[in-house]
Amino acid sequence: MSHPELLRLRDSIDNIDAALIHLLAERFKCTQAVGEFKATHDLPAADPSREAAQIARLRQLAAGAKLDPDFAEKFLNFIVKEVIRHHEAIAKNKGA
Repeated sequence: MSHPELLRLRDSIDNIDAALIHLLAERFKCTQAVGEFKATHDLPAADPSREAAQIARLRQLAAGAKLDPDFAEKFLNFIVKEVIRHHEAIAKNKGA
């Protein structure tokens, strides 16, 4: 039998996880539109200067939120890698 406080904390974690999934879904809807724009305008899938600026910005946000900036950077890099993969697929399908 779990302690009520543990259950309350786990419920909070579950709610936060659900919010994260919904936020990621919204983010990917936006990046999908960016991928379509890039493919239509023959722009490269990756934008290293934008990515570097985003990493710097998120590291600063993480530090301010008392979250490990290295973790935040790894998390963003994971997301950006997936976004680039999607953009490359969109460009490939536009060219096919």
